[in-house]
Amino acid sequence: MATMIPPVKLKWLEHLNSSWITEDSESIATREGVAVLYSKLVSNKEVVPLPQQVLCLKGPQLPDFERESLSSDEQDHYLDALLSSQLALAKMVCSDSPFAGALRKRLLVLQRVFYALSNKYHDKGKVKQQQHSPESSSGSADVHSVSERPRSSTDALIEMGVRTGLSLLFALLRQSWMMPVSGPGLSLCNDVIHTAIEVVSSLPPLSLANESKIPPMGLDCLSQVTTFLKGVTIPNSGADTLGRRLASELLLGLAAQRGSLRYLLEWIEMALGASAVVHTMEKSKLLSSQEGMISFDCFMTILMQMRRSLGSSADRSQWREPTRTSDGLCSLYEAALCLFEEVCRMASDYSRTCASPDSIQTGDAPIVSETCEVYVWGSNSSHQLVEGTQEKILQPKLAPSFSDAQTIEAGQYCTFVISTDGSVRACGKGSYGRLGLGDSNNQSTLKKLTFEPHRSIKKVSSSKGSDGHTLAFTTEGEVFSWGDGDYGKLGHGNSSTQKYPKLIQGPLQGKVCAFFLKLKNELSFHKCYFNHC
Repeated sequence: MATMIPPVKLKWLEHLNSSWITEDSESIATREGVAVLYSKLVSNKEVVPLPQQVLCLKGPQLPDFERESLSSDEQDHYLDALLSSQLALAKMVCSDSPFAGALRKRLLVLQRVFYALSNKYHDKGKVKQQQHSPESSSGSADVHSVSERPRSSTDALIEMGVRTGLSLLFALLRQSWMMPVSGPGLSLCNDVIHTAIEVVSSLPPLSLANESKIPPMGLDCLSQVTTFLKGVTIPNSGADTLGRRLASELLLGLAAQRGSLRYLLEWIEMALGASAVVHTMEKSKLLSSQEGMISFDCFMTILMQMRRSLGSSADRSQWREPTRTSDGLCSLYEAALCLFEEVCRMASDYSRTCASPDSIQTGDAPIVSETCEVYVWGSNSSHQLVEGTQEKILQPKLAPSFSDAQTIEAGQYCTFVISTDGSVRACGKGSYGRLGLGDSNNQSTLKKLTFEPHRSIKKVSSSKGSDGHTLAFTTEGEVFSWGDGDYGKLGHGNSSTQKYPKLIQGPLQGKVCAFFLKLKNELSFHKCYFNHC
């Protein structure tokens, strides 16, 4: 028996399309160029080899012609079986030849390039055409309904069932409001919305925040439900007072679960619009006193959940709450104002830790409203604490050199500081290039590292043992490394020392790292205390 070239499984990665579009098409004409591009497919795991198939050379079972006499039809049958077996064997042998293997690799590379080009130009143009068509301008035009793969008949049937089911539900709810209630406490629409509120309230916070994990049909359903509920909240929608109140509460719950500024502002706009209509109709004395209200407990539960995210640094004396009525309600207008103030407060709290894009591009130090205080103590034998002497610091000491630090990493006899603009500075022992400054000299003051290509650094982790090496995690999800390279610890495919930060490629090329693990602490030589005031 012989073995064939193993079959492969194709799995194109969308985020690599741009790199395939820029590939030189002339290199595909040469066998060496195809080999390099095919290796790229394999390293990116876009081509996954499957288990090898075993080639069975056993032919058809033939009778004993010396002892058996066969008719002409039987002889033709066995002759056709032998010819088919030989033809299949010839095809398998030819497909296992070097020429066939090179041709198969070339076809896979061409198929990958074609997929990248068609996905960028053909499919994108098709999406734009659908977005500008009159049919897509109504309903859920903001929901991306184009899937990564062609829709099957099963998907179409499921979508049809969901859409028709929602349309039927909305029609029944509207009809239920218009019909007189047959008994006390019986309301089909209000019961359905109340059940939905209980389900949304039982979910963990921000369960609907990551829309990339929600299928397009789910986003479309959320859009339809939101549109329906917004129409219900208006006083002249036909719904009763309780129904309008429950619709407002469900909308607020969905906005909080989706965790986006957009949906919170949409709810504020809805609440202010409904309040304006209520105010106009109250002047005409057409509404009861409970119009334009929302449950105080429901609103405060969501508001307190948002306030807890601010932590202890928030000024609780500035928190305002809507006025609670004797019925346990509060005004939609006051609720909208409180929620808007909370959104502004959260934005202000977040902006204090953000650097301006203009300051990053110009290299100027960003203006941060917070002040930083850094205390250091321990060994300063290699100036890793940026103090004048090399004596030990036995008690925490305020270090002005670290005043603009955003994050500090204490390594083995060295210190790394990440500033608010994403730059990294280092000081201390420089042996084996552990500081990433291009040499092995000790550095008594903080000096800025150079990253090629230029990147904004999010986190740094430096080893606490051996001869010292460091990893840096960028905001784009890339990883740089430098320092001692023994045992391939830097990830560059060798054991060489690296004195400048170098981007780790290989299997990580084109991939986005989602998290970053700290290097294991083997020894601790000095410590820093980082305090935001």
